[in-house]
Amino acid sequence: MAISSTREIPVTGATPTHVAIVMDGNGRWAHARLLPRTAGHAKGVQSVRRAVETCGAAGVKYLTLFAFSSENWRRPAEEVSLLMRLFVQALEREVARLQDQGVRLHVVGDLSAFEPKLQELIAQAQQKTANNDKLHLTIAANYGGRWDILQATRALLRARPDLAADPSGLDETSLAPYLSMAWAPEPDLFIRTGGEQRISNFLIWQMAYTELYFTECYWPDFGEPELHQSFEWYRTRERRFGRTSAQVHAVTAS
Repeated sequence: MAISSTREIPVTGATPTHVAIVMDGNGRWAHARLLPRTAGHAKGVQSVRRAVETCGAAGVKYLTLFAFSSENWRRPAEEVSLLMRLFVQALEREVARLQDQGVRLHVVGDLSAFEPKLQELIAQAQQKTANNDKLHLTIAANYGGRWDILQATRALLRARPDLAADPSGLDETSLAPYLSMAWAPEPDLFIRTGGEQRISNFLIWQMAYTELYFTECYWPDFGEPELHQSFEWYRTRERRFGRTSAQVHAVTAS
């Protein structure tokens, strides 16, 4: 199970171990080019490929992408339909590439809302790449941070019904194993493209001490140089985890 940054001080390095990205700006990228919003989403798939390749080469071990939030169902039906088709196409076309690159695919979220064909493709893709370990690529689909905490709480209570009568035994350590990404370390670096500065219900439990990087660059234009720029910014951050600067410097010097 991953180390909790609120209970222990994680080991960190110059390169983030876990990068989480909200891939925002596809629609605005398309609008600026007088194209339909759907064209931006299609173009954004290429940026996903670049991110996977760049992170793998840089030594990042975990890359988590927010592909479709539980609130995205509110979007126009045509756009939602296209996003589902793109998801299916990506699973059909990209799994062999991920396998060749040593990438293990995980998909987290409430997958029960998807069509059976998509659920089956997700299961097959995860199974096919299950033995890979160079990079863990997680796609958050129909995911929300609040949903994650709620589903973890329900799962814990099913396993430990005694906690309903006596919640004094409910703590972070008991709940954490039931979260969707309990197997992964907490994100070191969060990136949001497209200029907005919010996390939008993404990994709200896991990002307690994550460094937050916001860029005006739209996701379809976000490539290797932009990703390395975010890594350079990350290296300027002093990750204190509740300590003072003096304490951090003393540990570094020892």
